Amino acid sequence: MTDREDEELQMAIQMSMQQSLPEPNRSKPFDTGEVVSETIEESPEAKNRRFQRELMAAAAEKRMMAGSEGGSNVVKREKEDVEELDGGSMVRKEISLEEVNELFVVVFGYEVSKGILAQWCNQGIRFSSDPETSIGLVQHESGPCGVLATIQAFVLKYILFFLDELKDTVSLQQNWDPSTKFKSQIVSSNNFSSLTEDVKVSALVRSMGEILYMCGSNGRAVIATLSILGNDIQHSEEISKDEVITKALEGLSIESALDLHKVLRVETYTSQASVLKRLEALMPLFNSRIGALLFLISALLSRGLDLIQADRDDPSLPLVTAPFGHASQEVVNLLLCGHAVSNVFDGRMDLGGGMFLKGVSHNVEVGFLTLLESLNFCKVGQYLKCPKWPIWVVGSESHYTVLFALNTSVQNENELEERESQLRKAFDAQDNSGGGGFISVEGFHQVLRETNVKLPQEKLEHLCSTGYIVWSEFWQVILDLDKSLGGLKDSSGLMGKKVFDLYHFNGIAKSDRNGSQVNFGVDSPLQRPRLTKLQVSVPPRWTPEEFMADATISSASSRTESSDKDTEVSKPEPSQHAPLVDCIRTRWPRATCSWLGDPPSIV
Repeated sequence: MTDREDEELQMAIQMSMQQSLPEPNRSKPFDTGEVVSETIEESPEAKNRRFQRELMAAAAEKRMMAGSEGGSNVVKREKEDVEELDGGSMVRKEISLEEVNELFVVVFGYEVSKGILAQWCNQGIRFSSDPETSIGLVQHESGPCGVLATIQAFVLKYILFFLDELKDTVSLQQNWDPSTKFKSQIVSSNNFSSLTEDVKVSALVRSMGEILYMCGSNGRAVIATLSILGNDIQHSEEISKDEVITKALEGLSIESALDLHKVLRVETYTSQASVLKRLEALMPLFNSRIGALLFLISALLSRGLDLIQADRDDPSLPLVTAPFGHASQEVVNLLLCGHAVSNVFDGRMDLGGGMFLKGVSHNVEVGFLTLLESLNFCKVGQYLKCPKWPIWVVGSESHYTVLFALNTSVQNENELEERESQLRKAFDAQDNSGGGGFISVEGFHQVLRETNVKLPQEKLEHLCSTGYIVWSEFWQVILDLDKSLGGLKDSSGLMGKKVFDLYHFNGIAKSDRNGSQVNFGVDSPLQRPRLTKLQVSVPPRWTPEEFMADATISSASSRTESSDKDTEVSKPEPSQHAPLVDCIRTRWPRATCSWLGDPPSIV
């Protein structure tokens, strides 16, 4: 060793010895058991000093072990292999302990329970074995649902709208480009179980590759793997890849940053084709119990931890939230749009004084809806609400599921919806209330100018009388305003009526009251994901009461018209209610829904 290295080693050993001494009122940063409350809370500065001691202690141990091998004094360096590939390159390296420590803290925070770590270390990315839900990713552990639901949304994109392409390229081609447009393909609603495993795996590989490449700004993708597997997953004819992975993971326990550092390796790819090829080879690993965690790490490193923290409004909070270990909104946004922003509105919200909150800045492939919007806790912007494909991750207070349609026409706007979108966009641009749904008088006048609305003086004064304007009141005025003045007054009561089907998938394996299985002669609930078909009807008026009033008048005044038309107007479909309906109404206001069997669950 050089003199400097010797000095650093001695200092590290001293630090290690200091660390071994008992310190009152302090707990280990990554406690392997449940988090224990302390009488005196440790300051961030003290935690940082303790982490530095641990890092130096680990470095000392590593150097001592390196020097003892073969009697050599050579110190092992972090390995990095570079390989040139067609159309790009691959860099494989061991990640430093400092980097792993930063990664661990960003994901789990300074203190994390044993239970949360177990949730994230025991969830694979694999399809359901139940025929009715065979296109869905099954979830057995709480926590990673945000990662699984987002991957699921992209999988549905490929299965529903790129099916022929999947069938033609089950053995992935080298020239794939996720931005390429193909003819939309529709899967029959009763034919999901007919898809082969190869087609589903192809959809999964493409989905994961697209997400990772998007996180890397469409210039690179990082794939996290394990050193215990070697560079490739070797297997014999007698032993499957799954068995090889299972055996390799026996005894693997990740309860700290140091545990993760011992096994984590990362590979960086600069071409899309090489990303897909490597993901295909590593699919048994992502199917395994460590798969969800490895994919989250891959996405974070593809974006880069510095950019991840810069994306967020409060980078001090962990991405996996306590006490239940759920993925934060920032994780879901990262996988949906490539940026770990904290909010779901469009663009940025200026708070004044140089402060602002960050939302989604561009169009997305698949979108997001949330129950929290129906409770007025947030406002989902048009980017997430109206994605390119009719697929949405659905958030509740504690879980993520997926809503989708088989046809892109559900997003086509009629006259009423086009005008509503135009007005809503202009209104939201003036809304600085944090999603409260109201704007100032000055902002309201700007909305009227931009949308060419000419309100009568008495209506204008009434709306502005309180000093702020609420969206629902403004929209009601628009519905009663003549078209010549920029309104949408419609005496027929039919403008805007829509009927279509949606499907909801909940990947968590819970009891299904509609099914049962026999276990040793005893009936027990069937544990499986759920797929529910919903018929959605969107009436043409602001409230169902107004719709029914117009329908009655229309029916009474138009008895000479066909009975079919009268029936369509006066007898809307019977409706049912569940929290999912409230989420759907944030996308299609006034919608009513009906389904067969148990209500769809978003928890």
